[in-house]
Order: sequence, then structure tokens, then C-alpha cells
Amino acid sequence: MSNPAYKRILIKLSGEALMGEDHYGINRATIDNIVAQIKSVVDLGVEVAVVIGGGNIFRGVAPAAAGMDRATADYMGMLATVMNAMALQDAMRNIGLNARVQSALNLEQVAEPYIRGKAIRYLEEGRVVIFGAGTGNPFFTTDTAAALRGMEIDAELVLKATKVDGIYTADPKTNPDATRYETVSFDEAINKNLKVMDATALTLCRDQNLPICVFSIFKPGALMRVVMGENEGTRVIK
Repeated sequence: MSNPAYKRILIKLSGEALMGEDHYGINRATIDNIVAQIKSVVDLGVEVAVVIGGGNIFRGVAPAAAGMDRATADYMGMLATVMNAMALQDAMRNIGLNARVQSALNLEQVAEPYIRGKAIRYLEEGRVVIFGAGTGNPFFTTDTAAALRGMEIDAELVLKATKVDGIYTADPKTNPDATRYETVSFDEAINKNLKVMDATALTLCRDQNLPICVFSIFKPGALMRVVMGENEGTRVIK
């Protein structure tokens, strides 16, 4: 097998991705499958960090949060991401993958505080670093957290793991003529509102020349193909 195209990557994993076919929560088979894919690229020597969302957990309290103060709701969402990070870490340990959870909120009993130098050292030691609690600030999405952490750890690529295998000219579920972009520019993604990431995350990545790859975490072997530099998903480049 040829060498991986990337030495260090950051995967942005939504909380919804952990649900599988369930309506909320964590589907064990789904998380085990995701973790197995991550292990396959770690075994190649690729350094992997993960930013995890919390939609699968927060979805259960969303109706009650409808009239809630935005900052309060965002902090609740951050706590949900830490729960997912802990579940992801546990699943990794079950298959012999060494992982560390770092939280942007101070939750010392369950996670280390985010420290850039420590995170980089863990990556260099071959451990997976899972970033929870987003940026630690309300009004910022986990997309923005992924862009920020990706830049801080000097990642070569941010991978947006979704249920769709790339960015299409239209919704492929409703339009059979929709075609997948192989590459798209940051400016085009922003101007056409292609729903890659939020505009803040896209702008950060564009300004720091940090490419993004949108791919399906549910497509067998897709993560491996992205890491090997094959034509998988859609790359957003400057």
C-alpha cells in the first residue's frame, strides 16, 4: 500500500452521525463502525483529532429549549458534545485505540482542559485527541470549533463527516441529475451557500489555506480513500 497523503487530519463528526437509524442518542453499532474506520487510518501512522457535535443528545431537549436564552442553550449543547466525546473515547479504548478527551469547558473530573501543546504531543505519540465543548463559547458552532482546532494543531486537512458522499449541484435525493463536485473553491462554497460548513468556519479555513473534504462516514472505506488522496468526497480548496 502507498503512503497516506496526509500526516495529520482533523475529523468533524456531527452528533447526528452517532445516532445511526435511531431518532436520538448513540447507536452502538454505528459508533463502533466509525471508530473502526478511524483506527484503520491511525494504524497507517496518520495522526487523528476529532471534533464532535452534540445534536443527537440535545435533540431530546430541543423542544424545551425553544424559548431558552441562546447562550444557555449553547452551553447545554457543549455539555452534550462532551458526553459524545466520552462515548467515543470509550469505544476507541475497547478496540485498543488510545484516545484523550480535551474539553473547552472546565470539567476536570471527566476530561482534560484543552491545552494546545498537550494535544499536539498526544498526536505525535499516536493517540487520538477528541475535542469536546466546541470553542467553549456560545454563538459558535462545532464547525467553527473544527476549523479553529484544525488550525491550532497544524492539521493538513479538515474532514467533514456527513451522510452524503460530497457536495452536489443539487439535492441528490430529490434530483437524479445532481452531480458531485470533485473540488470547489471556498469563495464558491460561501457565495452559493453550499452548506459545507457555516460561513465563519469556511472563512477561517480559507484565510489560513486549510482545505476541507466533505465525505460520507457511512460509505465503506471512504475515510481511508480520502486519507490516501484518492477521489473521494468533495474537497474545498483556496
